[in-house]
Amino acid sequence: MEEKGYFVIDRYFDGLLRAAPEDYQGGIVMPVDKPYGWTSADVVRKIKFLAQKYFHRKNIKVGHAGTLDPLATGLLLVCMGKATKVAERLQGEKKEYIAKIRLGATTPSFDLEKEVDATYPFEHITLEMVKEKLGMLVGKQMQVPPLFSAKYVDGVRAYEKARAGEEVELKAAEITIYQIEATAFELPDLTVRISCSKGTYVRALARDIGVMLGSGAHLTGLVRSASGGFRLENALSMEQVSKIFKNNQQ
Repeated sequence: MEEKGYFVIDRYFDGLLRAAPEDYQGGIVMPVDKPYGWTSADVVRKIKFLAQKYFHRKNIKVGHAGTLDPLATGLLLVCMGKATKVAERLQGEKKEYIAKIRLGATTPSFDLEKEVDATYPFEHITLEMVKEKLGMLVGKQMQVPPLFSAKYVDGVRAYEKARAGEEVELKAAEITIYQIEATAFELPDLTVRISCSKGTYVRALARDIGVMLGSGAHLTGLVRSASGGFRLENALSMEQVSKIFKNNQQ
């Protein structure tokens, strides 16, 4: 379907791919459900490979609109052709996440990439406390990104420096939390739904929530459920993406 000048191929796509990239004058946007363990770049490389074979072209531009961590799943917008020009605009739109948080323990990466490095009391935490502290997070704020992040420091990704054992100092950046609510709570586990701006690190939010509750916390699961007007329920699995290209093979 045509939308905002580009062609969207989602789970409801049931037509044939057009013959050449030029037929998609505004480019293609594919909402994809990124698999667990894949990097966003892995998804882009796979789709670019499939597109190159289908269109018999090597010079097809493919990119994405907003990185997801390897341990996260959910909505990744993959842009092809001229749609890569709108990737930055798409990336700037509001995001929604479902985050699973383990209270009472921290890790250096704020998620499951690293082992637990410290434990804290959590038995004092109640649902009322959680709701109160979450309410305090709504609005604009300055957030310090995780050391294990894709932020550039002196031309190098912060996570590369962190994994090499180098000391890294990251500057705080302004983010906006539009809405955050607890959807499940059973100590020591908490699940929250978050609506936020571009650039928000949910792992860092998990860290902050732990501190605010007088404990520690780290992320145990993350799903991006929406980005702008795109919803995860309309996204393609990688298996579906492969079938679309292979079933329409020219």
